[in-house]
Amino acid sequence: MSTMNTEGQEAAVLFQFLSKLGLKKFYPNKLTLRSLLEIKESNINEEAVISLEEIPRCFLRKLFKINAECRNITQISKDQEEDDDLFGLDLYTSDDSAENKINPLDLIVALFLCADSFLQQEMALKMSMCQFSVPLLLPHASNSQSTLMLWALRDIVKEWRPHELSQSKGFVEDNIVQANIPFYSFVRLKNCSLSKSQILNHALSHGQQTHNMFIHRDMEGGAHERRIANGLVEVCWYLPSGRENLDIFPEPVAFANLRGDICESLAQFTFLFQVSTATFVFMDKVETVEHEILTSLQDVKSKLFFVVNRKEGNDEEDMRSVKTTMEELDLPKSGVKIKNSKVNVAEFLKKLSAAIKTSLLDIKNIISIENMLDKAVELGLSVDESKTDKQKKAAEKIMGDIGVRTIPHYKKLQLPLQGENWKRLSQLEKEECRTKEAGDSSLEEYKCQIQMEKKEIRKEQSKQNMSEGMKSFLEALSTSEKEKRDFFLKWMKFKFNRHSRDKLTKLRNEFKEQCKKKDVKEIAKLDQALVDSSLGIEHYMREMGLIYEVSLQSQDTADKMSHLPGLAADMLLDGYPLELLDGDASNIPERWVTDVLMELHRKVGEKSRLLVLTVLGVQSTGKSTLLNTMFGVQFPVSSGRCTRGAFMLFLRVGEDIKSDWNFDFILLIDTEGLKSPHLAQLEDSYEHDNQLATFVVGLSDVTIINVAMENSTEMKDVLQITAHAFLRMKEIGKKPVCHFVHQNVGGVSADTKNMTDRKHLLDQLNEMTQIAAEMEKQPSITAFTDVLDYDMEKNNWNIPGLWHGIPPMAPVSTGYSEAVADFKKNLLETVKTDRSDEVSQIPEFLSWMKSLWKAVKYENFIFSFRNTLVAHAYDNLCKEFNGWEWEFRKEILSWQTAAELEISNAHNESQVETWTGLVEKKKSEASQNVEIQQTMMKKKLSNYYERKDRRVTLIEKYKMDFLSSIKSLANEIKHSVCTKLDCILELKIGLKKAQDIQRKYRGVIEERVMKLLDDCKDSTLSDEQLTQEFEKMWAQATVNIPSLTEQDIPACILNQLRKHFSNQNVNEKLQNIELKEIGKVQFKTKIDHVDSVMKKVIYTFSSRDVQSFANSVIEISTQFVLDKTKTNGDYHESFTRDLLEKIDESLKQSEKCYKTNTQFEIDLKIHICGIASREFLKMHQKFLSENDPRRQLDKYKTPYLSDFIDLYKKTDHCQRKATDFVRLCIKPGVEEYISRSLGINIVDEILTSCHSAEYSSRSFFQYNIQKELLQKDDFESFVKYITKYEIYVKDWIFQHILQNMSEGQTLFKLKNENLQVIVRKITGALEQASKGEDGVLLPDDQESVPKLINNMRRCLIKDISISVEAEKSTLFQIQSTCHEFTKSLSESLSELKEQLEEEFSNSEDITDTLNKLPIKPQDELFKRVFGCGQQCPFCKVPCEAGGKDHEKHHAVVHRPQGLGRFMNLDNEKLVETLCTTDVHNEHSEFCDEDTNGEWHHYKYYTKYYPDWHIPPDSTIEASDYWKYVLVLYNDRFAEEYEAKPADVPKAWRRITKEEALKGLKDAFNITEQHI
Repeated sequence: MSTMNTEGQEAAVLFQFLSKLGLKKFYPNKLTLRSLLEIKESNINEEAVISLEEIPRCFLRKLFKINAECRNITQISKDQEEDDDLFGLDLYTSDDSAENKINPLDLIVALFLCADSFLQQEMALKMSMCQFSVPLLLPHASNSQSTLMLWALRDIVKEWRPHELSQSKGFVEDNIVQANIPFYSFVRLKNCSLSKSQILNHALSHGQQTHNMFIHRDMEGGAHERRIANGLVEVCWYLPSGRENLDIFPEPVAFANLRGDICESLAQFTFLFQVSTATFVFMDKVETVEHEILTSLQDVKSKLFFVVNRKEGNDEEDMRSVKTTMEELDLPKSGVKIKNSKVNVAEFLKKLSAAIKTSLLDIKNIISIENMLDKAVELGLSVDESKTDKQKKAAEKIMGDIGVRTIPHYKKLQLPLQGENWKRLSQLEKEECRTKEAGDSSLEEYKCQIQMEKKEIRKEQSKQNMSEGMKSFLEALSTSEKEKRDFFLKWMKFKFNRHSRDKLTKLRNEFKEQCKKKDVKEIAKLDQALVDSSLGIEHYMREMGLIYEVSLQSQDTADKMSHLPGLAADMLLDGYPLELLDGDASNIPERWVTDVLMELHRKVGEKSRLLVLTVLGVQSTGKSTLLNTMFGVQFPVSSGRCTRGAFMLFLRVGEDIKSDWNFDFILLIDTEGLKSPHLAQLEDSYEHDNQLATFVVGLSDVTIINVAMENSTEMKDVLQITAHAFLRMKEIGKKPVCHFVHQNVGGVSADTKNMTDRKHLLDQLNEMTQIAAEMEKQPSITAFTDVLDYDMEKNNWNIPGLWHGIPPMAPVSTGYSEAVADFKKNLLETVKTDRSDEVSQIPEFLSWMKSLWKAVKYENFIFSFRNTLVAHAYDNLCKEFNGWEWEFRKEILSWQTAAELEISNAHNESQVETWTGLVEKKKSEASQNVEIQQTMMKKKLSNYYERKDRRVTLIEKYKMDFLSSIKSLANEIKHSVCTKLDCILELKIGLKKAQDIQRKYRGVIEERVMKLLDDCKDSTLSDEQLTQEFEKMWAQATVNIPSLTEQDIPACILNQLRKHFSNQNVNEKLQNIELKEIGKVQFKTKIDHVDSVMKKVIYTFSSRDVQSFANSVIEISTQFVLDKTKTNGDYHESFTRDLLEKIDESLKQSEKCYKTNTQFEIDLKIHICGIASREFLKMHQKFLSENDPRRQLDKYKTPYLSDFIDLYKKTDHCQRKATDFVRLCIKPGVEEYISRSLGINIVDEILTSCHSAEYSSRSFFQYNIQKELLQKDDFESFVKYITKYEIYVKDWIFQHILQNMSEGQTLFKLKNENLQVIVRKITGALEQASKGEDGVLLPDDQESVPKLINNMRRCLIKDISISVEAEKSTLFQIQSTCHEFTKSLSESLSELKEQLEEEFSNSEDITDTLNKLPIKPQDELFKRVFGCGQQCPFCKVPCEAGGKDHEKHHAVVHRPQGLGRFMNLDNEKLVETLCTTDVHNEHSEFCDEDTNGEWHHYKYYTKYYPDWHIPPDSTIEASDYWKYVLVLYNDRFAEEYEAKPADVPKAWRRITKEEALKGLKDAFNITEQHI
């Protein structure tokens, strides 16, 4: 009963203690490792402990940072060091303060009791790294019960060098629980004044500084009363370094220390005595109970030592009690060590050490900790590992299959998918990109052969049955209980690590020997042997991924394996690393990694914002240790196995900082070491390291470069690799943050001393950047700061050495731990400050991963990189830019329309100089407006780049292109407006002559009408008679009206042509030509039109191309001329100037493609100008005809006749006058207003309708056109699109507008909307005009009518133009009063509105309407989507780059070159190879005019075409569209181009129409959202 009470009391003490520390809710074993790894504010910013509840978390945080000071935080920080009661006389104060004092041992026991099995392991491992003792036996609530912490210690692996291996420099690496190490226990009796923990610390420490492995009474908190730690047995190990002068013991020794006396912990003492090599009992005397316990021990002769503290004044009885026990046990004198006051600690330690060393010489049996299990069970102790038996057996079953086989053989049988086929697939994928082994084969055929081989391999893989080992592995992994899964994986890890340590030692030693000999072949062979002989969980996880990938080939297997990504995602969320890059095969199982991470993305509710952090550095310089210390994780750091590639690990971010830090996870990427000193001798070492660095730097937001200052050669190599990687990232728009960590740099003066080193580092970085820039052909980059924002102060970190002392007994240096913690804090704070809202989630991370990996597989990374995120970001900017461009154009077009109206409304009787002044003023205003709009557009661009939600950093390099495009757009618009204003002025001057004649003869007619009226007033005449008299009068009055003089338009154009060629000495040729007779027959190209060293050869093959090009230019130019002539104006010399500029634009391209000469230019321009001269002459004649003074006056003949009859009859003509005024003065203005507005309205309508996406960007426009071409299935359309792209696009846009305007009477609605607006304005103007300046109605008399009309004109001057001549004619001899006329006008306006509405409704000729608009919507939309008009020099695909003035041309999808008229010179067959294939091939060559007939490598095409960027196709299917088209129309294209059909690969013939369209969709990144 008393035992139960005691146990109950002990349990109560435990719960009270746990409650005090805030741990009760975690008891028992509920505190998880996962919760500790979560990134929280408290993990980053260390704050003083102010409450007892904070102590456990603070201890664990420091422990996980491997900070040896973690045991010193068990006391609450106080401002006042001492209590007011200096001598402790106040009992209440003393008791109260004792409550708040925690013994570190109690804290450790409490945490181990609350921690789950995996946290216990991690704590033990970290404590061991700090060289702390770790729990071997953990007491429960009752001291009589304890647990053997076998599982908790399983993860501790140590290295040491016994003295017998000193010469060979060998070492032993073993798991501490499996190693056979002599085991010494230290216990005490109740009465013992000597601190055994202190004695042990001294005994295990070398030199002056004692390391406190065991907590003792003189440590901080060590003297406080222990509440729950009695009965705890701790263990630590002494491990020799192989240096006899430094080592205390020649071989490893384990030391166990029992807390409390043996009477309280009898079970623990019994266990220790039975498993120990020897037991040392510390005592002052022996009491009766203790005597009974000690004398009951068996076989004590060499196993039991008494350590007696003989204090001065100890009575003889105490010593006698010791002697009695000693004699009864028959203990030899050597078994008793007495410490008296005359012997100091150092001397006493010599005795103790000597006793242990002597004992080591005579050891018969050594029990490893693992083998203590049976003894523990026998004595009634529990074992923490017992609950893992089932998982242990599962792991052993898998390991058992290895049996006597070699690892390579086992892997071949049990993990077949990652064997030769997987490696061959990896090689094929790289070869598919580089096509180095194509030989004489056609490149496209060779790529198809690679595709076939890949299919065969996958087919072969799919036939593989799952091995028994993998079945067992997946079965164990698929358990619904996470703890069981975790136990299984841990057991697998332990078993594999043990196996690797056993099997790889010999291979590593051989490898080391060969490295000394520098035998490259042997090094490569042994390196491969090490890879083949490595086996770990990662190999099983890799196989699991490949099983999943292979399963996707069939629906049945896919369904069976569909759960695997979920399993792996759960593991990632639980803190397990996952292989990202298989370093053995140099490949990524993309589908597996994608599906695992997308599954994780779904599991976290699609909240997966990532901060990606990578460490790069030389092998074995502490990269993984740095990550482990920073984040408390456990990347492998031992040399047990050979690991390659890159692994990723997810760390959750706590809810308390998610919103501030703007990410949900930190994704750590750990890589194999760069520039392994041994492997550096291998051929592909630099390339391999470069690929790895480029890949992981590209994925990262933060890259830590781990620099070991001691090896400058290796450091230089790493700097070159990383500088190269960062340069590549800059070029593709990625901006990672970079920190350099200098390890093993300590001392308070390190920063000052290292300023020189940092400057030296920057110099080296600059040098390496220049080398990398040269390799990547980026001459503009000359310094590292051109690549990254690098600050010598902020981006460099000094970290002291890892060990405090000489390993293996050295603990981790506190300086190292603190420096790493400081680095982590600053790094994350910097990221928090710099972090934009533009955060990658898992889908974006995966997109980057795929793009980077694809580009890495090509040799020329920068020219090979293409990424959907970049494409989307660029496309989004293009869409915005197009919108801004239209706003710019629209604003200026609206201003221009108003300016034209103002010039048109200028007083007709003014001098020409007045009009010229007005036009110059308007030009100045235009320049100002264009400048304002240009500034606004630049501001919009700048604001766009400041936005954080559009991934603008990815497209930073395009900013200058868009700025240049804004500038060229402003210049183009300014030029266009000024030209238009000049045209308006010329038109007004041209019309003045006609109007002067008209005004003169109007006066004559009106005078004659009045005279005729006077002659007839006394006669009574019928209407018919009156009409006859009027006709006679009219004939006589108008008989001598002169006509306008016709200009010699062909002569004007010829004169323009001479000016154009003034610098080229060709005027002789232009002297005697009759321009209007030229261009009536087809233009023929001649051999003299081409200049080249290969002229005759090339012309033979390219004459058709030159002719085709000439025809295309003629067609485009003719269309330009016809568009000009369709307007109602007169010919202006700017038309010819613009025409010649347009021809020049086309010729720029021909110079590159065909090397045409000046002769070709002259002949072509004369031919086109001949056509233009006839068309412009027709236009001029039509203008003269329409504005002929006689014809203009004839319009008013009927009104004059009506006026004459009304005046004669004295009838009321008010309504007729009003109707005539509206018909002849208002209606033309209204129609002109609608016409002026309609062009902009139509563009706006299309850009805001359901068709707006088609014009949103050039890429999407291309997609729509090509999709429609495929659906039309019309060969002629394809030919026109390819060979006459500009004409095709213009026609397509025009047809699209026609279709759009006819749908739902859209054009009628737009016209009607404008009609309503202008009628409202006129009605308002009429109302306003009917009042004087004082707001009072005008007098109701005849004299007020002209005032009314003048008022109206003034009100409407900015809206419509009212002809003065028309007004004078229609209001001739008006007899109506003002009010009556106003009323009649209002009625006539209503009638006009109805009449025009009916006209619009019945009008079906949309084409005519569009052609006559002053602002043509087809032209504005064409400008929006056509771009610069440049075409790929090889396949003739049009450039799709945004803006018009960009540095590089590019297109999403290129074509087989035969479609661009390219043929093989030797057999005249169309070329089937895509230029995207050729430019990335080592051997492909081209020969054209630009290379002067010499063969040149496609790979270096930028030498001749530096303004074109041709990356590889995003996928092999991306070009399926054009492959399909070539196959479909191969014979017809050959006939069209006068060549022989291309030799298309057989695989292309299997591409379906649906696959072609899908390839097009994927290439242009078209989603359902776009459609």
